[in-house]
Amino acid sequence: MAGEGTVRLGIDLGTSTTVALIAPAGRPPRPLLFDGSPLLPSAVCLDPTGRLVVGRDAVHLASANPAAFEPYPKRCVDDGTVLLGQTEVSVTAMLQAVLGRVLDEAALVTGEPYSEVVITCPAAWGERRRSVLLGAAPDGTRLVTEPVAAAHSFVDIAGQHLDVGQAALIYDFGAGTFDASVVRRRADGFEVLATVGLPDSGGLDIDAAIVKHLAAAVPDAEGWHRLDHPETPGDRRARRQLWENVRTGKEMLSRATSTLVHVPVLDRDVPLSRETLDELATPVLDRTVATCRDTLRAAGVDGTGLTAIFLVGGSSRMPAVSTVLHRALGIAPATVEQPELAVAEGSLRAAGQPAGDTPDWPPAAVVPAGPRPGRRVRRLVAAAATVA
Repeated sequence: MAGEGTVRLGIDLGTSTTVALIAPAGRPPRPLLFDGSPLLPSAVCLDPTGRLVVGRDAVHLASANPAAFEPYPKRCVDDGTVLLGQTEVSVTAMLQAVLGRVLDEAALVTGEPYSEVVITCPAAWGERRRSVLLGAAPDGTRLVTEPVAAAHSFVDIAGQHLDVGQAALIYDFGAGTFDASVVRRRADGFEVLATVGLPDSGGLDIDAAIVKHLAAAVPDAEGWHRLDHPETPGDRRARRQLWENVRTGKEMLSRATSTLVHVPVLDRDVPLSRETLDELATPVLDRTVATCRDTLRAAGVDGTGLTAIFLVGGSSRMPAVSTVLHRALGIAPATVEQPELAVAEGSLRAAGQPAGDTPDWPPAAVVPAGPRPGRRVRRLVAAAATVA
């Protein structure tokens, strides 16, 4: 056991945000809130005293010292150490800081020690990556794969029907990454048949397409240079505000057919319609659909063998996601009210599978997804989208 108390804690350590589910003894599980939100930015920033700051505090400090900021510690799992400002910081320390914030918040809320900690990770992660994550976690922590946790969330909690032997596609579309996995239900849980990940296809890529569209709609060389290459604290704040406005406008178009996006520095409000958003998102969504087809082939599941599609991750809220998947695979995807919470909600259920029975490691097929973005590329994206 991870501790001596009665509180169970399930953690989805995501690329851009971290979500946790807390289950005190005798009470139903509920999302753990961080500053009033269930979504904790996974970002870390080294403050002037050498302390690692996590979450929204890290995003705030990044405005003044972007070089000391890492928005996606999980992407650095293979790097060993990362340069934050002028200081080398181990990846283990960054992940430990994020998990530490979760554990501190859980202790503050319940006033009780935890008895079990379950953390999710990609199904494609091998022993070395899992050991890095476990090295940052409390002793006795148990790992479960993200698609298995998601499957438990949809079937055990949301009530989606999936018989033993039937297969489902987990479409995990987050802010920074996309993962497609095929799982099959067994009598005692789920097994991963195949998984494919795209490290450069997520909601941020759609946001970048929107920003490019805005630049074409209101060309202003000097103004856009300040937003693309901010040099002053004011310009960095304006850049952050632009990307936050873009993200908010994109999310609004899940509920409305049109909106306005304010462009700071230029002080212009640019119309954006859902139709335009769908056009801008098409290249990214097409890549995800192609990845789904690759994953199904790798799993040996044809169109008639696929029973369900489960949408996971905040970016899967876009209406265009369900449309393109239904058109391509002939199955209407299932979603939940808060798809960004699905993996965390299913983590404790997944931990209930028989101890030591880990058919999802390694999965039957892991299809290479290409090289991971380099540190410089991640920094450029991070400077533009720290609020995402």
